[in-house]
Amino acid sequence: MSAPDAAVLPIPQVDVVEARRRQLAGALLIDVRTDGERAAGSPEGAIGMPSAQLPLAIAELAPPGREILLICLSGPRSLRAAQDLRARGCQRIASVAGGYVGWLAAGLPVQAGGLDADAQDRYARQLCLPEIGGAGQARLAAARVALVGAGGLGAPAALYLAAAGVGTLTLIDDDRVERSNLHRQVLHTDARVGLSKVESARMTLAALNPRVQVVTHAARVQADNVEVLLGGHDVVIDGADNFPTRYLLAAASLRLRLPLVYGAVERFSGQVSVFDPRRAGSPCYRCLFPEPPAAADAPNCAEAGVLGVLPGVIGLLQATEALKLLLGIGTPLVGRLLLFDALAMCFRELRLPRDAACPGCGATAHFSGYEDLARLCAAAG
Repeated sequence: MSAPDAAVLPIPQVDVVEARRRQLAGALLIDVRTDGERAAGSPEGAIGMPSAQLPLAIAELAPPGREILLICLSGPRSLRAAQDLRARGCQRIASVAGGYVGWLAAGLPVQAGGLDADAQDRYARQLCLPEIGGAGQARLAAARVALVGAGGLGAPAALYLAAAGVGTLTLIDDDRVERSNLHRQVLHTDARVGLSKVESARMTLAALNPRVQVVTHAARVQADNVEVLLGGHDVVIDGADNFPTRYLLAAASLRLRLPLVYGAVERFSGQVSVFDPRRAGSPCYRCLFPEPPAAADAPNCAEAGVLGVLPGVIGLLQATEALKLLLGIGTPLVGRLLLFDALAMCFRELRLPRDAACPGCGATAHFSGYEDLARLCAAAG
């Protein structure tokens, strides 16, 4: 009977404790995760080499005959990489079952990446995403997001941005918590009725993630403060409930070249889009609403009502778009308007091209000052 082909032999798997023992005895431990993932830390003494690059580099990393141990996040990726190397002729090779997750759980020594132990633990499920990893988490930690409104839309957006590790959240709202807010504004509690919304929000976010810096402004966005409030941020989330504020945000977004994540809700429906003046061809808010509607045509939630969970859906979509912009991943909702109907439980997407005649960003658009915008909105009201 002929000997089995080495390429089809099963790959040995060893647990993390045995892997550490073999490493100390001379085996080469290779962490096959991406550079971004390893930025959060890796096993002590391991060499970092992404699995896609490993076949070309293995001859330089390990002389013939040296035992090779491969480790990834939880095991499957290192097993596939080991199978690939076995097919290329590597004989003394094994995969570490349980991966880096098991290594950490066993309390085995690690070498520092770009994140401390608290961050590695707190963001563990996010760090294992190749699109984020340690490098992406570091980008989030350095990011500054302004949330205009700590109410229905701002509440869920703020919660999830804080949980994701966005370094600085600036909350701008001059309202106080009312009992009628609580069915949808989940940052606040019954015990905080009468308290400033931004202070109530700060308390909740600090309890959720003390690593995040929460800056509060108990103020309304107006013509004389909009640029001061928004300047220095990376993304602005529109959680406003009135058109004067939205038109001021739209103008400031263009002038400061800040991406604006728009959201709106009414009764059982909502909509989301992204206006990013840094991107060629991006529309602005006034491509969607060139002129403010009359107050009778655009009732607010107090007049028209709103299903409590609806701002949660739209606010989370806004938070998702903000994270994508900060991380530079995915396809943002630029040039697209996403519509949500809660009663039908369906989404529709409409194209939202840039309007060449837009009074905000068109070729002949003229900015005459924020005071003029305020007067325009007052006249419509």
